[in-house]
Amino acid sequence: MAKAKFDPEAISNFLTEQRDEAPAEVQSVFLDFEDLWESKLWHQLTEKLLEYFSSKESHGQRLQLYKRFILSFSDKINQLKLVKLALSASSEIKDDAERATFLETLLKQVDKPESEEAQTYATSELAAVYLRLDEEQKARELLDKAQVSLDRFDFVENIVHASFYRVNAEFYQSGSDFTSYYRNSLLYLACVDASELSAKERQQRAYNLALAALVSDQIYNFGELLLHPILDALKPPHTQAWLRELLFAFNRGDLATFDKLSNNLSKNEILDSHKIFLYQKISLAALTELVFRRPPHDRAMTFQTISQETKVKPTEIEHLLMKALSLGLLRGKIDQVAEIARINWVQPKVLEKTQIDGMRQRLKEWDSNVNDLGHWIENQGKDVWAA
Repeated sequence: MAKAKFDPEAISNFLTEQRDEAPAEVQSVFLDFEDLWESKLWHQLTEKLLEYFSSKESHGQRLQLYKRFILSFSDKINQLKLVKLALSASSEIKDDAERATFLETLLKQVDKPESEEAQTYATSELAAVYLRLDEEQKARELLDKAQVSLDRFDFVENIVHASFYRVNAEFYQSGSDFTSYYRNSLLYLACVDASELSAKERQQRAYNLALAALVSDQIYNFGELLLHPILDALKPPHTQAWLRELLFAFNRGDLATFDKLSNNLSKNEILDSHKIFLYQKISLAALTELVFRRPPHDRAMTFQTISQETKVKPTEIEHLLMKALSLGLLRGKIDQVAEIARINWVQPKVLEKTQIDGMRQRLKEWDSNVNDLGHWIENQGKDVWAA
């Protein structure tokens, strides 16, 4: 693609115009731009532009600065930083179809073997625009292309990974793939500092993650989410604080709290349509919690005992156990004739204070039993020790 010609005098005049239109407190920045540009100090100029673009004072000037100034030396600067500047400029384009055209041009510009990282970044962000335009097929093709590139990198800037995971999560959310949304959204949060997100973004992300965790038919361990500070965005007095409480109730298999909070499910169409599934899911959580609380030598339980302690109907216990075994939440055997479940393993999970206290009590009991055994051996073996 042929490079556009830029007249140095026209660029100088443009910077003067922009300086005059800018607020008085930032007019000196444009003098710096011109000095660095004339001195061909491209790295320093890029950093200065990135700093200015991140300020609210640059709003309304970014797009023109990009088109009439930055493009004049775009091939001389770090291409990943060029994409950052272009994306910041594109935020001033209100029409998504026009923004897509802008980013398509950018993608062609950085489509070079030596700037694959920048190309991947631009690819993900173009996919985000296609999603807003309801062109899911185009978005998926670009995201798959970005995934292939990311898999080849030994190292990549966090901002590139974050962009991919954010847009990939949006794609799966649009298709109601709650499991994939949950996983990609957590990967996105692993690439960014959640405290730098706006309060509204944190609340929306926490809400969507909680929703996905609850209704996913593949996620039965919410540990990573429960430990993530993003969930603090739903703490009281937030109106959706009950959703956070519901997540913790699922983690400890608390059917009583679930019953208390179940009236809130009707507040969300997705949760309301999954009421039966959610009851089955927390019943599984209650079962695994029951097994977890028992010491390893006492995990042979009758169906009646399981029913009494989990509050699940006796007629549903066998199906509940089979479901838990098939999902890999438990390992063991079921004696259908004797109606006994013998469990030898339970899936690890994040523990709350009450659960940790239960483990402490079990360790104390184990320590006491070991001491008792040691005393018994000592008493029974006196003659042996003496000999």
